[in-house]
Amino acid sequence: MTPRTFLPPPPPLAQAQRQRFEGRIAGVGTTSGTRIVVGNWARSPLGPFCDAMVERADGHRLLLAPSKEVIEVVELTYVFDEVRLEPVRVTESRGATGASWRVTSRSLDLSVVLGERAGLGHLLQRLPLRVATSTRWATAVNPVVGLVLPGVRTRGVARPGRREFYGATDVHRVVSAWGTLDHRDLGTLARVDPPCHFGFSSTPRSPSVTTVVTTIEQDPEAQRSRWRAGAARWSR
Repeated sequence: MTPRTFLPPPPPLAQAQRQRFEGRIAGVGTTSGTRIVVGNWARSPLGPFCDAMVERADGHRLLLAPSKEVIEVVELTYVFDEVRLEPVRVTESRGATGASWRVTSRSLDLSVVLGERAGLGHLLQRLPLRVATSTRWATAVNPVVGLVLPGVRTRGVARPGRREFYGATDVHRVVSAWGTLDHRDLGTLARVDPPCHFGFSSTPRSPSVTTVVTTIEQDPEAQRSRWRAGAARWSR
């Protein structure tokens, strides 16, 4: 007799499940043609973590992430040509010239100096936090944001059954940046142009650090579909 394989029960139908990621995103370009987006997440379902998405001048898209769990979450939204599992650290400091970030991993060494709060940041600071980070607000302002900041979206579909919302609460300009990627000089600060092609959203063309709350909404039916696909593989 062939032994039976017992599968866990399918996830129950319920309201859409939500996850929140709270932190800051730095988006910079460099004179080498490389564009870099660094996520410095203070609170998330995975705990605090940092990651970096890099697009080289030749279009090669690279993800640097500290764990398989982070890679799994990021790859549900973005597309890469290469993924590297390596520790990523953001060290923040404040000196006479202002605040700065030092982003380090085995592949990347990037220094970013922040400037004054941007005009958009002043507007966002006037919004109640509950409003600025709500999914309804992200949905309502998405068409306007796309006009004001081409390539940037506050609401979108990452994969079937998976929606993401970006609620920005502050924006600071980046005034300088330098560093290396794979021990090659990145040059100095430049606009994030052409836009990054990771998928779904992007970062403003003007180098900046944005304080943001990202909400991921997962449709339970999509979870059940994945369970059914897994059950079909097991039953073969």
